[in-house]
Amino acid sequence: MSEFLKQSFWNNTIEAYLWAVGILLIGFILLKIFRNIILTKLKKIAAKTPTLIDDLLVKVIEKSLLPLVYFGLFIAALKILNLADIIQKGINIFSAIFLTFLITKMIISAVNFSLYSYTKKSDETEKQEKQLRGIKGLINFVVWALALIFLLDNLGVKISTVIAGLGIGGIAVALAAQAILGDLFSYFVIFFDRPFEIGDFIVVGDKSGTVENIGIKTTRVKAIGGEQLIFANTDLTNSRIHNYKKMERRRVVFRIGVIYQTSAEKLKSIPSMIKEIISNTPGANFDRSNLASFGDFSIYFETVYYVDGSEYNQYMNIHQSISLNIFEKFEKEGIEFAYPTQTLFVNKEKE
Repeated sequence: MSEFLKQSFWNNTIEAYLWAVGILLIGFILLKIFRNIILTKLKKIAAKTPTLIDDLLVKVIEKSLLPLVYFGLFIAALKILNLADIIQKGINIFSAIFLTFLITKMIISAVNFSLYSYTKKSDETEKQEKQLRGIKGLINFVVWALALIFLLDNLGVKISTVIAGLGIGGIAVALAAQAILGDLFSYFVIFFDRPFEIGDFIVVGDKSGTVENIGIKTTRVKAIGGEQLIFANTDLTNSRIHNYKKMERRRVVFRIGVIYQTSAEKLKSIPSMIKEIISNTPGANFDRSNLASFGDFSIYFETVYYVDGSEYNQYMNIHQSISLNIFEKFEKEGIEFAYPTQTLFVNKEKE
């Protein structure tokens, strides 16, 4: 039996081959037991807890650590054998590629988990996830680029010259693409500072609309007229933005004018009339109504009230109802609205 085990094939004895196969079989059996019993229980426990960290750990074990252990078993089995130099070199190259790929995937998973946890703090999780698409793509590109450089360096490729060239070229590109880089940094400002989010109604200068998409370079807004407005991210971060989505209630100020021929008694009753009308309008909260000023052709009254909520259509419906009721009330009381008029007084002298 010993003579049989000592027989050599391709510079390795049968005993060495058996040891290699035994390591693989025992390792695979143990890992199979771990996956089917222990890992399954860990998944059930993690699913019951409110935290996400344990879910991440289970995912890392299943997607990264287990493949790493399988690969370690394969390398351990091959270490027992005497392999040709070209085969050993091929295994080293494959190991470097595999480990780089696995570690890169782990880093990307950790970063994505951190971003996902960050979005969970917001009430608008779905909208935040849409906004994450751009930043995820950018992070994945950067991480994979660094991983490729690291891999080439470990494989013996001299990349110092390439990196130096890229550095000089990068400076030239940065100078030529200052606007693009500015928009990119502004994208990060919008993402982390959250001056607005997808679905918010914003006003920028004389432009207004609902935010549809926040990209790495531009933000797209659907205007009230239906057309799409495209803003550079830098323009938005450098502008004063009115975000009506954050408004809990709307303050409304309006003025009306009545003619000078209105009696003093009726002038005194106008604020109480307006107060009664606004107080009886659902969704409106009266603040004040006062005689504000004497104009060139009218006496002005200024009224302030609040509308619950931020919906523009709701505000317009409430204001329309109040305006019509005021018009109807003034018509009943014989109070006339003022409009620009001129009265010409003629003094006729006797000859």
